[in-house]
Amino acid sequence: MIVVAIIGILASIALPAYQDYTIRAKLSEVIIAMSACRTSITEVYQTGGKAPAANGWGCEGQSTRYVANVSTDANGVVTATIATGISGFVDGKSVTLIPYVGGLPGNSATDLGKGINSWLCGGAGTNLPTKFLPGSCRG
Repeated sequence: MIVVAIIGILASIALPAYQDYTIRAKLSEVIIAMSACRTSITEVYQTGGKAPAANGWGCEGQSTRYVANVSTDANGVVTATIATGISGFVDGKSVTLIPYVGGLPGNSATDLGKGINSWLCGGAGTNLPTKFLPGSCRG
C-alpha cells in the first residue's frame, strides 16, 4: 500500500510537469514560424528600404500544425496565433515578436536604416501564460 501511495504522489507531481514540457515543445514551432518574418523585417530596417503596410513584409499568413496564422503590423511587430488542438491553455492565443531599435520598439516611420538591436519575444500582445513560452521567448 505504501508503494502505491508513493507512486501516486510521484505521478501527481511528474504528470503536470510533463504536460507543461510538451506544450512548450509544441510552442517552439510557433517561434520558428515567426523567424522568417524576423529576417525579412530586419533586412528592411537595416537597408533603410521602404517599409510596407501591415501584412506586407512578405512573410505573413503561413500556417503549420501548431500555428494558425502569422501576421505583421506596419512597424514590424510579428504576431503568431496558435492553432487549436495543443491544449486548452494555449489554443487560439497569440505570441508577439517586437523589433527594438536603440532600446525602444521599432518605428518604421523613423527607424529605417538604423538597424534592429534586438527582438522581444513574448511582449505586449502575448496573451498566454509565460510558463508555456519556450525558454528563448520569456521576454
